[in-house]
Amino acid sequence: MSSEHSEGFPKKHIVGFIASIVLTIVAAWAALSSGLPTPWIITAIMVLAVIQACIQLFMFMHMTETDSGGIQVGNMLQAFFVAAVVVAGSIWTMSFGYSHNHDGGGNDAEMENHEDMDH
Repeated sequence: MSSEHSEGFPKKHIVGFIASIVLTIVAAWAALSSGLPTPWIITAIMVLAVIQACIQLFMFMHMTETDSGGIQVGNMLQAFFVAAVVVAGSIWTMSFGYSHNHDGGGNDAEMENHEDMDH
């Protein structure tokens, strides 16, 4: 093989892919069978998620490919803003008891009990 062919081999991408798979397996193990207390599991998963996000950004999304060789700051700020809005909105929606019951009544069994009392 010539050096041209070996340079075309995506070593960086394969290492990033394997690292991502390993981090995912470690996070699944921590959640399902580690036996750690819940706050430790959540902390471990958050740390693994940040590490995996960095791997994705720098190995697959070419964050350092600018004219100056630096990081694309504008794109990073926009991405962090969108991620923060999505996470905050999701937590807000899940935390404040959104309900599909907009008429103020209970479930069908409660409605039947109220109807029986009226007659």
